[in-house]
Amino acid sequence: MSLKTAFQPDYERYEGVRPVIVHVMRLGYLLVFVFVGRISWIGIITHRGSWDPVYAAALSMWAAHSLLSLIGIFRPLTMLPLVLFEIAYKLLWLATVALPLWFANQLAGSPAKELTYAFLWVVIPIVFMPWPYVFRRYICNPSLLR
Repeated sequence: MSLKTAFQPDYERYEGVRPVIVHVMRLGYLLVFVFVGRISWIGIITHRGSWDPVYAAALSMWAAHSLLSLIGIFRPLTMLPLVLFEIAYKLLWLATVALPLWFANQLAGSPAKELTYAFLWVVIPIVFMPWPYVFRRYICNPSLLR
């Protein structure tokens, strides 16, 4: 693949998505698989005693996310709903938890501060999401209405 073709839409292999975007998505899936998977699975495997149900639910969700990201490495466009889910829950959390704390000048020093910094990285999947493909495939697709 040449540098020129990496930035041109590929209708044969990637349904009009630029190959460079597909490869960045693969990298994103890989990073989630390695880093989120490592943290979540170590937490699950090494846990002893009773669970805080909310913490266990979050850890389980992140572990499942990491496993599904493994599929995304090989089928990046197929697993876009996983990235859309990630974008949605992080933006919702930022809007409902972090933003009110920030407006009230209470974010600094709060338990939400660390998670806020982690969730602000949601900008990266938003920027590299092939939005025209998402709209064509998931929103404007009349076959989904059947």
